[in-house]
Amino acid sequence: MESNFIFNKDFDAASTYVMKIYKADVSTVWNHFAQSELLDQWWAPKPWKCETVSQDFEKGGFWFYAMVDPNGEKGYSKFEYGEIMEHRSLDWLSAFSDEKGDINEDFPRSKWLIGFTGVEEGTKLTINIHYHSQEMMKKIMEMGFEGGFTMGLNQLEELIG
Repeated sequence: MESNFIFNKDFDAASTYVMKIYKADVSTVWNHFAQSELLDQWWAPKPWKCETVSQDFEKGGFWFYAMVDPNGEKGYSKFEYGEIMEHRSLDWLSAFSDEKGDINEDFPRSKWLIGFTGVEEGTKLTINIHYHSQEMMKKIMEMGFEGGFTMGLNQLEELIG
């Protein structure tokens, strides 16, 4: 039996592969990636919060949001959408930014490919993240990405489960 969660890091290839199975239909899981009001409910690991500033869910559009820590301090990110195939896949380039949405060039962007597949148990979510370099991947991991993102994905499971 396949585990319902995998988080593999490949530093040689500067990439991460994440797989999680949700007991929900594809459209439900898809909506929690496509709609900012739903993303805001699970994207940030507690006790942090996610607050969308703006979202234009189309190729070339952006999701611009803040991660808000328990003291109210905000860190901003801006994701640019690439190909979007409804209920199947989407990709984006993730970047850190300032409060105006200007990209922080000190942190090169990461390319994410997110897939949604209907399976017997519900939906298999796969996420491939390709980092600019091994150094950038190490930096992102040192910032706590694996633990924080895993917590977010578990929050999504609680939300739709």
